[in-house]
Amino acid sequence: MSDGSGRASRRAAEEPPATSARGEPTKYETVIGLEVHAQLATRSKMFCGCPTTFGAPPNSQTCPICQGMPGVLPVVNRRAVELAVRAALALDLRVNPGSRFARKHYYYPDMPKNFQISQYEEPLAEDGALEVEVGGAPRRIGIQRLHLEEDVGKLVHEGDFATAPASLVDYNRAGVPLMETVSRPDLRSPEEAAAYLKAFRAVLMALGVCDGNMEEGSLRCDANVSLRPRGAAELGTKVEIKNLNSFRNVQRALEFEVKRQAAALDAGQRIVQETRLFDADRGATRSMRSKEYAHDYRYFPEPDLVPLQTDPGWVESIRAALPELPRARRRRFVSQYGLPAYDAGLLTQSTALADYYEAAARAHPANPKALANWITSELLREVDADDDTAIARSGVSPARLAGLVRLIDDGTISGKIAKDVFARMLASGEDPAAIVQREGLTQVADAGALEALVDAAIAANPKAVADFKSGKTAAAKAVVGQVMKASGGKANPGMVDRLVQEKLSRR
Repeated sequence: MSDGSGRASRRAAEEPPATSARGEPTKYETVIGLEVHAQLATRSKMFCGCPTTFGAPPNSQTCPICQGMPGVLPVVNRRAVELAVRAALALDLRVNPGSRFARKHYYYPDMPKNFQISQYEEPLAEDGALEVEVGGAPRRIGIQRLHLEEDVGKLVHEGDFATAPASLVDYNRAGVPLMETVSRPDLRSPEEAAAYLKAFRAVLMALGVCDGNMEEGSLRCDANVSLRPRGAAELGTKVEIKNLNSFRNVQRALEFEVKRQAAALDAGQRIVQETRLFDADRGATRSMRSKEYAHDYRYFPEPDLVPLQTDPGWVESIRAALPELPRARRRRFVSQYGLPAYDAGLLTQSTALADYYEAAARAHPANPKALANWITSELLREVDADDDTAIARSGVSPARLAGLVRLIDDGTISGKIAKDVFARMLASGEDPAAIVQREGLTQVADAGALEALVDAAIAANPKAVADFKSGKTAAAKAVVGQVMKASGGKANPGMVDRLVQEKLSRR
């Protein structure tokens, strides 16, 4: 019911509908497809020799070609094509023997030519897939196409985008090689979409195709989302959410948009095909413009570039040189090192982290599980797994971490003392054995010394002794804790526990 002012329909659109345990509307099925744009790791731009260095002074990396001056001719960057073919093969895409560049026309200040050189009807590669895993269940998400294009410039707004009195343009990014990959609408939840993007990024970084830096914009994502009644075959009206710059924001934006569309449908409203922006501060999307259709861009073949031919022999040589991909490495970690799938997934989320773990495992092959535990619980608390330089700068090299675990395994130090040693290693970069020797942290394993500490702790804890005698065996832990405290954490926990149990049982 409405009072005539539209307040009822607005209220319905603001209130989320009933949802499942995964946050999905119970009446509707969510359909999501992702368009991922990855800047390729080349030293020069897609069609000219300008450098691609991030952070250079504004408009210092431009030339008449990437500025679209009259009379200039673009030349295809062979290295960009090679990197795109490498990504296509890793994603099980079919590399087409021939592809063609086209002009995509639109009028916006970030593109100086007023058209973008891209690929449309004849892309570089088609029909692939990427496996993702959510809740322990793997799924193959189809990839429709992969094509090459040039990136656009960057707009810098004076204040908020919607109310900025002026905007500045930096054309350094215009012309940087860009690879766009379009998934099929196979994703069924915001969580799956975030998992897809993480898996996609891990593949690109393992290949050396893209640095994966979402904060700097070298990896960007647009999401298309629609709802349809559960069981329906026809897709709903899709809404595009632009330029999502983190895994968390991809998931947050989609969660909001799913609830917004469901509420609108429940209120009898029509979903409009449009492009929306995500406001991370408010956790909400907002309308940007009506969504263009392909014919709005007036695509036609680029007259200044001949069709691109990819020699099958060259493609196969690239395939033969592909490195071990994250999915295969994750499975190998499970089989070779006996790790749980969860740990293996954490350790293979970046190439640098996986390399770090394997180097540590080679240095101390006797306990690969303990090494994984220290990396996932202690090291990743201090450094970003995706920041290769942060891992290298941490002060704890793989060999030193292996040395720390070895000191625990041979009884030189306890696990509790090891955490203190690890903190000192992070701060100083010192070898763990040197820290233990200098600070006198060697574990006390002398039976006579420990027995005296145990006797004192038992005498000081009559209640724990009484509780133990009455059948509460857990009371022994209080006595063990007192011994460990009295020894400054240096007592061998296993020996202390055995002595406490023996002495309490005899009493």
